[in-house]
Amino acid sequence: MNTLTAVPSFEQLPAPSISRGRVGMACLIVAESAIFIIFVVAYVFYTGKSISGPLPRQVLELPIAGTICLLSSSATITLAVRALRKDRKSLFGAWWATTIALGASFLFCTAGEWRKLIQKEGLTISTNLFGTTFYSLVGLHATHVVAGLTALGVVMIFALKGKVNRLHTERIEVLAIYWHFVDVVWVVVFCVVYLLAS
Repeated sequence: MNTLTAVPSFEQLPAPSISRGRVGMACLIVAESAIFIIFVVAYVFYTGKSISGPLPRQVLELPIAGTICLLSSSATITLAVRALRKDRKSLFGAWWATTIALGASFLFCTAGEWRKLIQKEGLTISTNLFGTTFYSLVGLHATHVVAGLTALGVVMIFALKGKVNRLHTERIEVLAIYWHFVDVVWVVVFCVVYLLAS
């Protein structure tokens, strides 16, 4: 007796479960990375080509406090996701709020730096090529931080209303990926703008 083992056709195989949110975020990050690369290349290309001052090494100071705040927020958002995965809602809320506070602190530090550069150093976006590329690149990053904080804030509101639980972990992870991206971009900006300038 000849028995044939049924081999499932391609159409019968179960489709791999791919998170649409993760795919969408990956596409967004690729597109945003291309934009940041253009701004970074423009900054590097025009560094030292300003015919009038001030120049980067004359006015820029390392934004240590803001950098520590932003990079620390990657750790706190990771802890928030882990807490939500275990359905520890209050712990999630605490780490999530800490992430928001750290991100806001970073923006506060950036605003302080810009105020000093504009008022004391006379560096504006129209002063010279350095001013134009500096505010464009750092401002682009700050805009992404604001967008991220807005999304984090919306989640925080839902969390305070008790509407965030373990079932939402995947969506929260997608948002966390965006926040990590913002942090990684800052590392690049920090190295290019502040370290190469000194």
